[in-house]
Amino acid sequence: MSITGAMNTALSGLAAASRGAATVSNNLANAMTDGYARRELELTARSGTGGVLVSGEVRIMDQTVLTDRRSAVGAVSQGQVQVDFLSSIEDAIGEPGSPLSLSDLVTDVESSFVAAAAQPESGAILEQAVSRLGQLASRIGDVGAAIQTERGRADAAIGEAVSQLNSDFARLEDLNEDIRRAILRGENGGGLLDERQLLIDRISELVPVREVDKGNGTVALMSEGGILMDGPAPVIGFQGSNVVTEFQTLDGGTLSGLTVNGVPLDLDREMHLLSGGALEGQLDVRDTYGTMAQERLDGFARDILERFQVPGVDPTLAPGSPGLLTDAGATFDPADEIGLSRRLEVNSLVDPDQGGAAWRLRDGLGAASVGAVGDGAGLQRLADAFSALAPPVSGGFPSGVRTASGVAAAVLSSVAMVRDTLEGVTAHAAARAEALNTRLQANGVDSDAEMQRLLLIEQSYAANAKVISASQTMLDLLMEI
Repeated sequence: MSITGAMNTALSGLAAASRGAATVSNNLANAMTDGYARRELELTARSGTGGVLVSGEVRIMDQTVLTDRRSAVGAVSQGQVQVDFLSSIEDAIGEPGSPLSLSDLVTDVESSFVAAAAQPESGAILEQAVSRLGQLASRIGDVGAAIQTERGRADAAIGEAVSQLNSDFARLEDLNEDIRRAILRGENGGGLLDERQLLIDRISELVPVREVDKGNGTVALMSEGGILMDGPAPVIGFQGSNVVTEFQTLDGGTLSGLTVNGVPLDLDREMHLLSGGALEGQLDVRDTYGTMAQERLDGFARDILERFQVPGVDPTLAPGSPGLLTDAGATFDPADEIGLSRRLEVNSLVDPDQGGAAWRLRDGLGAASVGAVGDGAGLQRLADAFSALAPPVSGGFPSGVRTASGVAAAVLSSVAMVRDTLEGVTAHAAARAEALNTRLQANGVDSDAEMQRLLLIEQSYAANAKVISASQTMLDLLMEI
């Protein structure tokens, strides 16, 4: 090798070492930066003149693991939304033994009827029985209101998620174009690739997606239901509702579904373009679990209302007249069960707060005057009706006969069972996401490894510098001859 060739080779080595030191420094500086992927230099042999050529800087990222982690994170986001909702409804219903739980209030009503039957002459005990029944009806209404409040929050969260997705898709379209232009200029995309990864990570929390390389640095996005974005940003459509009530449902057309570029999505499909993440979780809360909880609660309200209308429980009750519990003061119509939980009221005839008289609890709603104060037969019939085993006629409960207390427990258990199942699924997804994240971090910046690499670069720099120094000495000797 000639002296000039040796110097050229050494100079290329110095340039590579300088670039390598800059890359290591950049890696160390961004070790804690979200979305940053470790860089490595790509070196090739320089043809003709010899030496080394820096052909580019490679961004180290395991795309398969990244895709799997995004899917797992989306599943965690979906499950957490669902679990949080069901937990809030459980809290509203109340665990047995907790203040104002439905089960405890039902037990209080049963106890008050038994106490009134034992002392039918006590006006105070009669009024207490009416008060406890009213408290139970009011509490059922509160739980119904809580369900609809959570459904309304879910509807608002859907609107916020759609707005974020539309913004993120538009930004992704811009980033794809910026990266494409950078690569066509001979650059590597740099921080734009990191920014795009963070952006797609955020999208995947709402809708898990997979990147598809389209060449020149651009990517398309595929969701569980197909191609979501390939080129121009898709536009997600949604119309929020100011108030969500038990009468509003997606199937009934009174709540908005989702559209993609103006085409309605079939949200009943197991997999659609926007399935699998927090967005679907909010849809499930609004349209599936919220309506399920409301159905159970309305079924419970109907069960206790109709227990007091069974023939023979109150012989004074005229046909077609409302019983001890009413539908907003009127007779309950089985065809109008939806929302009954929020309309359930104690009959004003027995409620002193509404101008009624508690003695009618003992003598019958149709009694024109006070009867025998020592006769507790009517009160005993009320107690027996409330504690009788009977199959709930609605509400979607499992088959079987139950007391009023048993139906109240079934409302809680039906919600708790779904929540428990979803918690297990979510916990599995969270463990998977953590494991995949650990694998990604293994490919991330290791400060010890980077420092070792820096030592090698320093040795390489020193060796090439020595070659140049030796070449300079030989040239000086030649010039002296």
